[in-house]
Amino acid sequence: MPDTMRLDKWLWAARFFKTRSLASQEITKGRVQVDQQLVKPARDIKPGDTVWIKRGDTTITVVIQALSAIRGPAPVAQQLYAETPESIAKREKAAEMCRLAPEPARQIEQGRPTKRDRRLIDRLRDT
Repeated sequence: MPDTMRLDKWLWAARFFKTRSLASQEITKGRVQVDQQLVKPARDIKPGDTVWIKRGDTTITVVIQALSAIRGPAPVAQQLYAETPESIAKREKAAEMCRLAPEPARQIEQGRPTKRDRRLIDRLRDT
């Protein structure tokens, strides 16, 4: 088992990204930081480093527990890192907020009203 490893390769092995090239792109865009510093995909990491990953609206903070050069099944990949308690609390709070105040556009099942629907709505408003 290696002492250090490339960041993009570790993110791929830990199943944060589907491919190494996606991991590299996200690192280059500044959506991944190591120890609160912007880094490059070839940055060497070691166990004990803190990695900050922004995916969509959520931010995940993990501490590296182990390194792996191969991409294994999800239960094995989850043993490579430990998510910080603050990160878990933030993620759960964000999920709760989404549940309590859902996106209004998601409630529209059939999309925008058609021309015929608008005419019917206008007739109902006029009476």
